[in-house]
Formats: sequence, structure tokens, C-alpha cells
Amino acid sequence: MHFDLVTIPCLSDNYAFLLRDQDSGSVALIDAPEAGPIAARLHALGWTLNEIWLTHHHPDHIQGVPELLAKYPARVIGATADQHRLPELDLALSDGDTFQFGGHEVQVIDVSGHTLGHVAFYVSAAECVFTADSLMALGCGRLFEGTPAQMWESMQKLMRLPPATTVCSGHEYTQSNAKFALTVDPENAALISRAREIDQARADDVPTVPSTLSLELETNPFLRPFDPNIRALLGMVNATDTDVFAEIRARKDRF
Repeated sequence: MHFDLVTIPCLSDNYAFLLRDQDSGSVALIDAPEAGPIAARLHALGWTLNEIWLTHHHPDHIQGVPELLAKYPARVIGATADQHRLPELDLALSDGDTFQFGGHEVQVIDVSGHTLGHVAFYVSAAECVFTADSLMALGCGRLFEGTPAQMWESMQKLMRLPPATTVCSGHEYTQSNAKFALTVDPENAALISRAREIDQARADDVPTVPSTLSLELETNPFLRPFDPNIRALLGMVNATDTDVFAEIRARKDRF
């Protein structure tokens, strides 16, 4: 892997990410919750900033952009469908579009649900996907604008990526997500083990993000509405995957 991936804690529980192509030296920032920690990490690493990729319009993902642009002449990339709510874009893209970063292809995936126009960025050469508030570690984003059917469709798009893909999501919600996941999937041995590891990581103030898609497929209930044990516990043995997903999301909202 000829990339460096850096996770930067921001605000109270956000994450930003730096992706650096080692061959070209190009550096991309994915989301900008807060300029200070990002600029400090760039300075410590001796890197400049070439691109900013924005996943969606919520302030805790974009509010650091103006301050960063004052320091770095970075190209700003985001979704065409969301551009009226984003900082000014240099490149606006839609689902299935691609662009080049350091000589490598980046695929834009519409993952609407949390918001309409939310996108993920998949870099196959780096084996990573930046999902922000769509697929999260042991969870998925709350549905502020989209429907359960839209979010489940978005989850299925991400589930089709290679299992070894690193999933870079936008918040440190994993411990609370694990506690909820155990209420709908209490006999899942992989989930029980992961929950213990998460508790230890948080006790040591270690980030639980990023994760891997293979781990999410094993343990994240929002990727497993077809699981017979989850369906039995919910009393939804004969329901559609979409309806089971909707029930899991509704229960998480009340948790």
C-alpha cells in the first residue's frame, strides 16, 4: 500500500482523515470538522494540503474549510446534489463518477440516508472508503433527511466493496453503538468480543475508527437485517430486509 492514512480527532467526537499518496506526495483531507487540529497535524508531518473531499453538508464536517483554504490552495470536491449547501466546490460529482488523486482513481458513491446528497469516497488502490455518517463503526447515521429504504440501499452499495476495505467513518460513536448492537444481536460471538475490545480501547483513549468492512459485516446489525437470529429476536422472521433495517434503526433512535 503506497498510501499514508492519518486519523485526526476533532471537536468532541468527530474524525477527519488525511490520505497521502506516497508516490506523488499529494494529500487529501476528508471532511473538515475543525481547522486547528488538522493544520497542526499537517504541520507536524511536514505535509501540505492539495485536496478537500466533503461527504455532506453538516457543519461538523465542513466548518473548517474556510480557515484551511486560507492556508492551503486546496481543490474542494463534493456532491453535485449537495453543492448548494457546501462550501464552493472546484469539482462537483455524482454517484458513479470518478476523479484522479495522485494518479489513482477515486469513486464517488451516493450513500443518501443520513442526508440527501451524502457521498462516500472509495479509493480502491488504498483499499479504503470514507463513509462519514453513512456506514459507521457498528452503526449507521441517523436518518435526518432520507428514508430507511434509501439508507439500506446505501448500505448495500458499501457491502459490495472488498471485505478488506478500511472503513473511515466520521464519529467516535462505537462504544454506544456496540451497547445497542448487543440488544438486537446478543448471541453474536464476534460482536461480544468486539464490544470488549472497544471498551478497552476507549478506556485507553484509543480511537475505534477506522474499522474494516469484514468486521462490520460480521458485527454491525445495520448490515445484517437478513440474519435469522436478529429477525427472530425482533419478531420479524418473514419481513423484508428493508423493514427489518427500519426496525433496527427505529430501535437505535429510541436507545
